[in-house]
Amino acid sequence: MVGSASNGNPSASRSAPDHEVAVIGAGPGGIAAGVKLKKAGVTDFVIIERADEVGGSWNENHYPGLEVDIPSLAYQYSFARNAKWSRLFAPGAEVKQYHIDVATRFGLYPHLRFGTNVIGEEWDEDNHWWKLHIQGGEVITARFVVSAVGAFVSPKQDPGIPGLEDYRGKLQRPSEWDHDYDLTGKRVAIIGTGASSVQITPSIAGTVGTLSVFQRTPVWCIPKPNPKIPDAVKVVLQTPGLQAATHGAVLVVVDLVLRAMSNAPMALVRPTMRAVDASAIAGYRGLLRMMVRDPQTRAALTPDYGPIAKRPTANTGYLLSFNRDNVELVTTSIERFTPSGIRTTDGTEREFDMVVLATGYHVFSDPETYTPGMVVGRDGLDLGKFYTEHGLQAYESVALPGLPNRWTLVGPYSWSGSGWHAFVEMTADHAVRAISEARRRGATFVAVRQEAHDAYHRAIYQHGAAMRFYLAELNAHVPTYYRNSQGDSTYIRPTGFFAARRGHRRFPFSDYRFDVLRPQPIAAPPQANGAKPKRTRRTKTDSPA
Repeated sequence: MVGSASNGNPSASRSAPDHEVAVIGAGPGGIAAGVKLKKAGVTDFVIIERADEVGGSWNENHYPGLEVDIPSLAYQYSFARNAKWSRLFAPGAEVKQYHIDVATRFGLYPHLRFGTNVIGEEWDEDNHWWKLHIQGGEVITARFVVSAVGAFVSPKQDPGIPGLEDYRGKLQRPSEWDHDYDLTGKRVAIIGTGASSVQITPSIAGTVGTLSVFQRTPVWCIPKPNPKIPDAVKVVLQTPGLQAATHGAVLVVVDLVLRAMSNAPMALVRPTMRAVDASAIAGYRGLLRMMVRDPQTRAALTPDYGPIAKRPTANTGYLLSFNRDNVELVTTSIERFTPSGIRTTDGTEREFDMVVLATGYHVFSDPETYTPGMVVGRDGLDLGKFYTEHGLQAYESVALPGLPNRWTLVGPYSWSGSGWHAFVEMTADHAVRAISEARRRGATFVAVRQEAHDAYHRAIYQHGAAMRFYLAELNAHVPTYYRNSQGDSTYIRPTGFFAARRGHRRFPFSDYRFDVLRPQPIAAPPQANGAKPKRTRRTKTDSPA
C-alpha cells in the first residue's frame, strides 16, 4: 500500500515518466486498451500483468468443464471477429488462445510486462504522473493510467469457514486447478453453486467415487445445448458484417429491456417485477420436474428469488448430475472443516479426499475490493476510503475528479448487458479518446470536472431505482454480487448499451479539465546588491477547448 499523495520534490523531478501510458491488466480490457492505443498512434505504453500470459480470468481459470456462458459470437472483439469457434459456447482453452492470438496479431507482446504485480497507485502532483508501486519494491511512472483489472479482481482465498487450516486432504480452487491430481474414485466435495461449480460438477461426477455439492443458495441453471459448429456454418460466418449484425440484434433486445426498466414509473415496475419473478419460478419448477427425479432434491434446487437477482447459469449436465447415485446435494450449513473433511451444523461429519472451494471472487462493485492505500490520488484522495464513505461512483463509470490522468475500464455502473468484450471496448474508447485529446493539446493533466461527475452520478443513480428495488427489496434475502454491501446495484448500468456507447465515444471535452505543467526554472544566483531574483512558479492553466 502507498501512503498519502506525494507533494514531491522539485529538485528530484524528471522531465518524463517511464511510460506515457500504463495499462494495468492484460485480460480482455487490457488487450482492448492496447489495441486502441496503437490505433490512436500512442506507442509509448506498457501493459502490466501479474500473471505469465494474457487472458485475465481465462488464463487463471482452467478447471474441468470451463466454457463461456454466452454464445461465442458475442464473446469477442469487434475488431477481431472469429469465424472459427469450435462450438456454440467455446471451451475455456479456446477462449484463452483467442486472446493470445489477438495480442499477437496486434503486436502487443513487446508492450507486455508479465509477472509484475501492481500493489499501489500514487499520484505525483509535482510531475503530473502516476507512481505504480510494484510488489518487490520497484516503482514504474506513467503520465496516464488505464486500470484494466476487470470485473473479477481476485479469487476469494478464505471461504469464511472455520478450520480450513486443519483440513489435510487436497484443496482445489477453480483459479488454481491441479490437473495432475487423479480424481478417480475419490470422495469429493464442492462448496458453492456459482458459475464454476455448475461447470465442474457434471464434468467430474462420472469420474469421482462420491460427490457432495454444498449449497447455500440454489442457482438458476437452464439447459445449454452446446453443439459443434459445422464447417459450412464457419464459412458463412466469414461473410462481412454478418456476425456484427447478429450480435447487434441481440444487443437491441437487451438494450430495450434495460431502458424500459430504467424509465418506467415505479408504480408499474413493482407489480411487474413481482409477477415476472413469480412466473419464472413457477416455470423453473416445471423444468426441474422434467430433469431431476428426487422430489426432495428438486425442492432444494428451486430458487425462491428472481432469475436475474444472482448471476444465472446455463449447463445441461448440472441438474442431471443429481440423478446419479454417487452425487448428493447438501443444504445443511457447514460448521467447520475437520482434518479429514467437513462437519455440518447438524453434527454430521463427512470425510473427503478433495474439497473444491468454488466460493467466488472479489468483484469490482464491492467497496471492500478497494482497500485503503491501494489508489491514492490528488490532495490525498484515497479511493478505498472514498468508496466506503460515499459509495461507488464515477463519471461514465471510468473517471473520478480526484484521480487525474486515470481511467478504469470496469467501474461503477458499467456493465450494460453485452458480452465483456463489447463493453470494455467502449470504456477503452473513452480512455483513449481523453488521452488523445490531452496529447493534441499538449496537456499533462486531465481530470473530469466535479460538476460533470456529480451530474452524471445523479442521473445514473436515478435511473437505477428499478434495479435497486429488484435487488435490495424484492430479492433482498438472496446473497448476490449484483447488490453490494452498501445495498446498491453498482454492477449494472441501467441506461443500456447504446447510451453507454454514445457516452464513452462522444462525451464533451468540456466535461474534462486539461492543464499544462510548466516546469519551474532554475533560480539565478543572487544579484550583486543581495536582492534575490523573482522566481517563476510552476503553474497549471486550462487549455483552450
